[in-house]
Amino acid sequence: MEEQARVPLGSSYWKLWTSSGLSNLADGVFKIALPLLAIQFTQSPTLVAGLTVTATLPWLLLALTAGALADRLDRRKLMLWANLGRALLPAVLVGLILMDFGSIWALYVVALMVGVAETLYDTSAQSIMPQVVHRDQLSRANGRLYAVELTSNQFVGPPLGGLLVALGVVAGFGVPAALWLAAVGVLLLVPGTFRAEREQKSTLRSDIGEGLRFLWNQKILRTLAVMTGVFNFASSAAFAVLVLFAVGPASEMKLSEVGFGLLLTASALGSLVGSFISERVEARLGRSNSLTLTVFGCALFIGAPALTSNPYVLGPILFMGGILIVLWNVITVSLRQRITPNGLLGRLNSAYRLLAWGTMPLGAAAGGLLAQWLGLQAMFGIMGMLTLALLGMMPILTDKAIAEADAAF
Repeated sequence: MEEQARVPLGSSYWKLWTSSGLSNLADGVFKIALPLLAIQFTQSPTLVAGLTVTATLPWLLLALTAGALADRLDRRKLMLWANLGRALLPAVLVGLILMDFGSIWALYVVALMVGVAETLYDTSAQSIMPQVVHRDQLSRANGRLYAVELTSNQFVGPPLGGLLVALGVVAGFGVPAALWLAAVGVLLLVPGTFRAEREQKSTLRSDIGEGLRFLWNQKILRTLAVMTGVFNFASSAAFAVLVLFAVGPASEMKLSEVGFGLLLTASALGSLVGSFISERVEARLGRSNSLTLTVFGCALFIGAPALTSNPYVLGPILFMGGILIVLWNVITVSLRQRITPNGLLGRLNSAYRLLAWGTMPLGAAAGGLLAQWLGLQAMFGIMGMLTLALLGMMPILTDKAIAEADAAF
C-alpha cells in the first residue's frame, strides 16, 4: 500500500483534475449567482427554495437513467456534452435578462436544465475514476480531486459569484459559461476511451434493475446511501433558504451579497483542509469512528443558525462542517469505487445517488415550507435534530463490517 501510494497519479488524472476544477468553479459561481438574482424577483422563501428543488430534481427523476448511460457510453464524452450544455444555458439566461424577459420562472427553467446536465456529468465523473487510477490510489486521487472541486466550487466560486453579480448579470452568468467551455477544452486532451466493457447486450431497463439489485444486496452501501440521503435532505432544506437568513438589511445576519459569499467560503476552506487530512484521519480513527464524528459535526453545521446569527460564530462552525463533509465523502466514495465492478459502477453510483441525492429537492421544498410556516430558525433547528438522529444507524457501520465488504471484492 505504501509503495502504491508513491506511484504518480498520471497525466490523464491531472488533466481530469484540471477540467474538474474549472467545471466546479463555474458551478460555484452559477449557484451563488442564481439565488442572488432570484431575490431581485421575489422575497418568498418558498419560491427561492424552489430554485434548489428544480435544480436538484433531475437527481430524483433521471439518476438511474444517467447511471445506465454511463455504463453504456464513453464516460468522458458524456462529461463533454454535459458541460457544453451547461455553458450554453447561462448565455441563454443573459440574453433573456437583457431583452427584459427575465423572471423567477426563467430562472427555474435554466436551473432545471443545468441540473439535468449536472446529473449526467457527475455520474460519469465518479464512474470514470477507477479507469484513470489504480484501485489502491482511489483515496488519494479522490482526496486531491475534492481539494480542487471544493476550492473552486465553494472557496473561490461563492465570493467571485457575489462580486460578479454585483457587477451585473452579464458578468454573473457569462463567466461560468466561459469556464465550462474551458473545462471542455481541457477534457478533450485526456486520451483514450472510457467505455465499460459489456459481455452481452441488454435493455436499459434491465441495466437499471441490475444496478438497483447490487446496491440493495450490499448492506454497507445501502446504509450509507440512506444516511447520505437524510443528511442531504436536511442540508438542502437549510441552505435553500440560507440566503434569506443572511443577505439584506431585513435579514437576521444583515450581510451583503459579497459578505454572503465570504461566509460560505468558511465551509469551503474547511473542505479544502479536509481533502488533505481525510486519509490520515481515516487511518487514525478508523472508518466507523470517522463517520460517527461526521454525523455529530454535521448536525451542528446544519442546526447552528437556529442558535445564533453571529457570522463570527457561524464561520468556524461552517469551517469544521466543511472538513467533516469531505471526510465522509472520501471514505464513502472510495469504498463505493473499490467494491463495485467497473461495468456496474455507473449504475451503482446512480442508484446510490437516487437515495443520497434524490432527497435534495424534497429537502429544499420542505425547508421552504417550514421556513414559511414556522420561521427560518425553527426550520434550521428541526433539520439539525434530524441529522443527529442518523447516529441510530451507526451500529451497522462497524469497522469490521466495512472491512468485510471491502475485502469481498
